[in-house]
Amino acid sequence: MSARAHKLINRPDTIVDEMLEGFCAAYSDIVQLTDDGLITRAQSKAQGKVALVIGNGSGHEPAMVGWVGQGLFDVNIAGEIFTAPGPQRIVDGIRAADCGGGVLVCVSHHAGDRLNAELALELCEAEGIDHVELVILYDDISSAPKGQEAERRGTAGLFFVWKMLGAFCEDEGDLAAAKALAEKVRDNTRSLAMSLSSCASPITGEVMFEMADDEMEIGMGLHGEVGMGRQKALSADETIDLMLPPILEDLPFAEGDEVLVLLNNSGSLTLMELFILYRRVAQRLDEAGIKVYRSWLDAYATTQEMAGFALSLCRVDEQLKALWDAPANGAYMKQI
Repeated sequence: MSARAHKLINRPDTIVDEMLEGFCAAYSDIVQLTDDGLITRAQSKAQGKVALVIGNGSGHEPAMVGWVGQGLFDVNIAGEIFTAPGPQRIVDGIRAADCGGGVLVCVSHHAGDRLNAELALELCEAEGIDHVELVILYDDISSAPKGQEAERRGTAGLFFVWKMLGAFCEDEGDLAAAKALAEKVRDNTRSLAMSLSSCASPITGEVMFEMADDEMEIGMGLHGEVGMGRQKALSADETIDLMLPPILEDLPFAEGDEVLVLLNNSGSLTLMELFILYRRVAQRLDEAGIKVYRSWLDAYATTQEMAGFALSLCRVDEQLKALWDAPANGAYMKQI
């Protein structure tokens, strides 16, 4: 299953700038593009609230541009394709976001993202910018064994952190409480992804990796990082039956738990496939005595046209359910 190499772009050197310009033009009631290329809210958060900032490589849309808005992030710093923004860009984002209650920089755990964010905080200290904290977030059970959770990658399951943390910072809490809430959601979230095909770089057209038409890989990262290994492609039910048990065992999730479920389209799966996959997830969770509180099926964190999905579960209590149900108005979150 080969990736689609041709892209409908203009010039490779303007691909990110033009994407951001088009995005903000489409959703100008929610977001705006600053002169220095930051995605910010069209209407700033109230003074005295904790602000939320995230930087990430482009190429994973709608993450994270689609998660800026009321009840969500205050600023997104978009890097180049699959490349984290540099430390000074992150500092610029922190300055733009600050509304007097401190700034929490959220980092999806990948080496470049973490290094640049940590360097940014050092720059903040040197420049006298205080009340800034960093939270490292991860969820991918394939990237490190149980007991080494802090070594795991951040993947699609961080969707739950963004939504509930955004709601929390809209209405209450100080910087320390916001960081603790992010860690609480993170520690109750587990994800596992699979892929049937690679993707092509939107700049070079080169395929990221090769896969045979009859193969699948379990545990692949957002950038094609090695997972648990390849095998012959399975049916939808067989794939869920392979992926769901290790997710449930890792936390572990138990009978009586309530969960949020995410089926994240990595790029080119159809909604038909997602619904068929979710049907099996719902069956298996019901058999395990685990109640689904809410579910979300769509493209959230994509890798261009990669064919695959991520399955994520987040265990929720009354506090987290209320935060999940709180209003949000981002370009891709308003539908929840």
